[in-house]
Amino acid sequence: MATDRRKAVLLFGAPGVGKGTQGRILGQIPGFFHLSSGDVFRSIDIESPEGQEIYKYSSRGELVPDELSIRIWKQGLDARATLSMYKPRKDILILDGIPRNVEQAKILEQYIDVLKVLHLTCSDEEEMIHRIRHRAIRENRADDANESVIRRRFEVYREESAQVLSCYPEDIVAHIDAIGSPAGVLLACLEQLVPVQDAHFRGEHTS
Repeated sequence: MATDRRKAVLLFGAPGVGKGTQGRILGQIPGFFHLSSGDVFRSIDIESPEGQEIYKYSSRGELVPDELSIRIWKQGLDARATLSMYKPRKDILILDGIPRNVEQAKILEQYIDVLKVLHLTCSDEEEMIHRIRHRAIRENRADDANESVIRRRFEVYREESAQVLSCYPEDIVAHIDAIGSPAGVLLACLEQLVPVQDAHFRGEHTS
């Protein structure tokens, strides 16, 4: 099983910290493939049983149950590999939005080999809430429009998601200040990721 695990980098941080923005940019670089669990979830048919179950939780700002989250995420990943959008042997996954808690991190160990964790940090929670509400208007995302739901998501992050960092060795976790220009944050991310991709590239060509 271990040899089948997908090489991955985790984009980690509180809601609104910029994981999606950085993930989308990094995903344009050959050799990286960005997969957002939020995008996977939003692509589910809301009328389907799984879609209804997801909406029941997301509309309250709650986490979707672990088994359902991982199942839908894995379906999304496999579908993209089948369509050759994602090439498992060549591409390093850039994941954001998963794992959301310690239990998910443990379940994911059978599927992914985490090479690096980019922890995007922001000490100004109100700034992040402002970002999310602005994003809701710009991207027509109903789940981001309700401030009480947004604040509940921060509570859930502090209670459950923040503990995920302890699942990974300190030497693969990089803390990056997410306040600043997108290009500046991108540069900090690339400083961490270029050595990871270089090592992966060398291994691919020497194996």
